[in-house]
Amino acid sequence: MRTAQRTHPVGGRLAAAGVCALVVAVLGAGVVAGWTPQLRLDEAVARALYAGDDRSAAVSVLLEVLTAPGYTLARVVVFAPVVVWLVRGGRRVDAVWVTVAVVGVGLLTSGLKELVGRVRPGFTGGGAAYDSLSFPSGHASGVACLVTTALVLAWPALATAGRRWWAAAGIALVVLVGCTRLWLGVHYLSDVVAGWAFGVGWTLVLAAVGQGVRWTRA
Repeated sequence: MRTAQRTHPVGGRLAAAGVCALVVAVLGAGVVAGWTPQLRLDEAVARALYAGDDRSAAVSVLLEVLTAPGYTLARVVVFAPVVVWLVRGGRRVDAVWVTVAVVGVGLLTSGLKELVGRVRPGFTGGGAAYDSLSFPSGHASGVACLVTTALVLAWPALATAGRRWWAAAGIALVVLVGCTRLWLGVHYLSDVVAGWAFGVGWTLVLAAVGQGVRWTRA
């Protein structure tokens, strides 16, 4: 029983990460291959949700505020004190994987963008104003990493009801940030979905590795 309890969390996290990796791979292959159904859906959703080139300044500011949790700076500001707290509490393995997760997700997302090479949507007030590439969304992967990391760290200390509420709040934040990328016209739907999947999968892999290291040392 003890062995089953120890191995299940790691196995579950790695299995979930594998599903996430598959999602990223399938969507990325669809973009590279120019798979028509996916591209048509992306275009249709982009046109339907874009807030418009003529949106007011107030709407633009609001969307920029709502999309902010996806920035690298936001992750660093949130988790820098958490990492210090983990180190001071003797949880150095957790401090390492958390640091690698929140910093590495942006670097790896940038690498994937270069690998896939997708141009952003051509809206004048949206993707056309950006020089960077589109797939996957860095904001989507960043906020997914942020929320997943927070939930992994907090999960053991939360009661059942608390887990439900915090998970629901985290999912809502992830979805909101992803939607802002579509409202701003800087990403396609598959960019956002792949970003979510990559952020979650990357974090779960590192959390599983960290958990395995703790058990080995124990």
